[in-house]
Amino acid sequence: MGLSLSRGRSLDPGSIGIERESLLPVEQGPIDLRSWFAGAEGDSGGDSESARRPIELEIGSGKGTFLVRQAALVPSVNYIGIEYAKAFWRYAADRCRRHGLTNVRLVHAEAGTFVRYMIPDAAIRQVHIYFPDPWPKKRHHKRRLIQQPFLLQLHRILESPRSDDPQAGLVRIATDHADYFAWMQEHAASAADWFEQLPFTSPVSAGQGELVGTNFERKYRREGRPFFGMILRKRG
Repeated sequence: MGLSLSRGRSLDPGSIGIERESLLPVEQGPIDLRSWFAGAEGDSGGDSESARRPIELEIGSGKGTFLVRQAALVPSVNYIGIEYAKAFWRYAADRCRRHGLTNVRLVHAEAGTFVRYMIPDAAIRQVHIYFPDPWPKKRHHKRRLIQQPFLLQLHRILESPRSDDPQAGLVRIATDHADYFAWMQEHAASAADWFEQLPFTSPVSAGQGELVGTNFERKYRREGRPFFGMILRKRG
C-alpha cells in the first residue's frame, strides 16, 4: 500500500507526523497539544503566537486532502489529524510537509483512545469527521465511531460555543452511507442534552459543488452516491 500511495517516492512525515510510539502512555493523562505547535512559525516558547491559535481536530484524515486545503485557507487555526492506517498517515503527513503547512500535525493513533485519554477538556474548537467507516454489517455496528459514549467524549474536549466565534463547539460530520447516517441521527438524538443538531454547512475546504472536498467524496461523486451531513453544536 505504501508503494502505491507514494508512487515509489520516499515519504517523509517530518515534524508534522507524530508516531503512535512517541505518545505518552495513556495513564499519564492528557497532552499539552499547544506545545506541538510552539515555535512553528519561528517564534519560540510554549506561549508563542503559533501555540496560542485555536485547535481543530480531524478524525480519519486519509490522504490529507481536507487538511491540505483547509489549513492553507485558514492559517489562523492549528489542525490535528488522526489517522490509524500507517500508510495513509505517512502519505498525509508527507503531503502536508511538502505544502509547508506548519499549522498541521498528523497523529498515527486510534481515534477513540486518543480522544479519550490524550486530549484535555475544552481543548478543541471544532471536530471534523468526514466519511468514517460505516461498518455496514450488523455484527460490526459496535465498531462505529459515532455513538453515545464517543459523543460524550467529543462534548468534553470541545470548547463551549461563543457569540464571537460561531465555529466554536461544533462537530461536522459527513457520510455517503444512508444507514449509518440514520444511526448517527439516532445517537445524536440520544445525546440531545449534550448537542443540538443543525443542518450541515460546508467548510471552506470544499470546492465548487462539493460538500467537503475529500478524496472519498470526489470518488463517491463519480460513482453517483448521495451524501448526508449534520452539525452537532455543543450545549453548555
